[in-house]
Amino acid sequence: MGSNSSRIGDLPKNEYLKKLSGTESVSENDPFWNQLLSFSFPAPTSSTDLKLLEEATISVCRSLVENNPRTGNLGALIKVFLSRTKELKLSAECQNHIFIWQTNNALFIICYLLKVFICEMSEEELQLHFTYEEKSGSCSSNSEDLLEELVCCLMQLITDIPLLAITYEISVEAISTMVVFLSCQLFHKEILRQSISHKYLMKGRCLPYTSKLVKTLLYNFIRQEKPPPPGAHVFPQQSDGGGLLYGLASGVATGLWTVFTLGGVGSKAAATPALTSPLANQSLLLLLVLANLTDAADAPNPYRQAIMSFKNTQDNSPFPSSIPHAFQINFNSLYTTLCEQQTSDQATLLLYTLLHQNSNIRTYMLARTDMENLVLPILEILYHVEERNSHHVYMALIILLILTEDDGFNRSIHEVILKNITWYSERVLTEISLGSLLILVVIRTIQYNMTRTRDKYLHTNCLAALANMSAQFRSLHQYAAQRIISLFSLLSKKHNKVLEQATQSLRGSLSSNDVPLPDYAQDLNVIEEVIRMMLEIINSCLTNSLHHNPNLVYALLYKRDLFEQFRTHPSFQDIMQNIDLVITFFNSRLLQAGAELSVERVLEIIKQGIVALPKDRLKKFPELKFKYVEEEQPEEFFIPYVWSLVYSSAVGLYWSPQDIQLFTMDSD
Repeated sequence: MGSNSSRIGDLPKNEYLKKLSGTESVSENDPFWNQLLSFSFPAPTSSTDLKLLEEATISVCRSLVENNPRTGNLGALIKVFLSRTKELKLSAECQNHIFIWQTNNALFIICYLLKVFICEMSEEELQLHFTYEEKSGSCSSNSEDLLEELVCCLMQLITDIPLLAITYEISVEAISTMVVFLSCQLFHKEILRQSISHKYLMKGRCLPYTSKLVKTLLYNFIRQEKPPPPGAHVFPQQSDGGGLLYGLASGVATGLWTVFTLGGVGSKAAATPALTSPLANQSLLLLLVLANLTDAADAPNPYRQAIMSFKNTQDNSPFPSSIPHAFQINFNSLYTTLCEQQTSDQATLLLYTLLHQNSNIRTYMLARTDMENLVLPILEILYHVEERNSHHVYMALIILLILTEDDGFNRSIHEVILKNITWYSERVLTEISLGSLLILVVIRTIQYNMTRTRDKYLHTNCLAALANMSAQFRSLHQYAAQRIISLFSLLSKKHNKVLEQATQSLRGSLSSNDVPLPDYAQDLNVIEEVIRMMLEIINSCLTNSLHHNPNLVYALLYKRDLFEQFRTHPSFQDIMQNIDLVITFFNSRLLQAGAELSVERVLEIIKQGIVALPKDRLKKFPELKFKYVEEEQPEEFFIPYVWSLVYSSAVGLYWSPQDIQLFTMDSD
């Protein structure tokens, strides 16, 4: 870095970097800083480039780590940055490109060095590097806490600096630096419950910025502002090809910020499309990190509190005095962006967080008349389950489970008629209700899970969503009705297979006492639980909305032989009473009508029979209702999940696999 460097390979010999990392203290008033911050080498544009930068600066970084406790040069650099940020807002208004460019360069170096220091040392050692006192030449706990000053300054920069073409990059860098500051979690195998992030963000001078920061990050996500075109906000090119300043600023515009449009180290290429808005992406990641910080010992996470309590701008009711960090935001804009961004893990995780934790958002979304805009992207995630990582699928499924807890939602989705669902490839669906499509996709997810992943948790949530909907099934599409019965058929065959294996194993054990028996009883118990659930779903529809679903009755009659074996089974006798009654009643009416009936005639007989069926003969069962309940220690799942998203996204370019002791969740 510095005006004499034009290539990464020159960095180890760069005189300014040598001085920064050397044994001599540099005052924050020294002209040296202007020279250091005028670097012109191309900035990293990929993880490979960043690795080259790390390799080129490893000796410099080691020297700085060793010498900084005596020189305090890192603190001096931070003081230079802090002094510049006081004029940053005015510089933006005055279009002072040079000032903003150098301030941005200072923050880039700080972010890079902060990452190095966090990788190399404990939090206690890190804090010592930020408490240097020039007079005594030592570290003191009584001196100014520059790290807290830096974090507060970053929060002010994020929330107060107007978003213009010339400030876009420094806004992105400020958010990224905040993420790096919070990245201590990446270097611990256990969940951190006390750290410097807790000290500064939950108790210190940063606490008053809580609601403003959360609101700004949400609006950054909502607006999806694209970065300015390369070179659009730098100095006009001179007729002679441009002087030094043009070359430097142009290098920053075209090189440094393209780092945020590429997938991170270890990311899945297919699942990580190029970012259209680096600012929105980084803002969302920081928001998720803040929301998933563990509670402090004596105070709840204020950022989670802010996310749980914010209201719509159209809501004029006063905030209760018991709710801290409250603010208002435009729900319509947030809803629209959430609908558009569900292709990314982090947007789906945000949607889950808001639906689960913010009752204002949940009430608003469930009252929308265009729920298909939100539900369809979620269904696409589940439909393309093979292409998604398991955590993304879980989040999508839990969102559906939360939505289906509401009876109004379960009724309204059958009133929304969709045409030509092009991404559904098993069958051409020229016209189908949103409710029937939801059933098709959830059943497909269950069948995929049965043959591939065999995850009981996924099974349970899929069936719970269907169960919640079952009493409000309306006008089921014939294909949806067929798939419900086909799933039961698949479960029935699996049950018979496991039963046969258990019988054969038992016979074999009679002739050989030395061979241990496989635990078929457990397998049989699991499959019978699922079959019981499916029978309850079918029964719930028949007892609550039979008159709305002739296609389900038709499918039942067509496959009536499937249910014979379960009539006398002790686990299913009670629930089979109603199903058996319906099958027997309609089958007798079909026999009376004669042989070789057309599909249309059968449906006509079913519709007539629905009116004549004595409803009082149907046994009443408790209503099927399942609520999503978060695990007792959700941070054990969510904190690793969030950091895996951070790592595999643009910010991940700051780390390499060798750095990280805890790379918590694989992306498969």
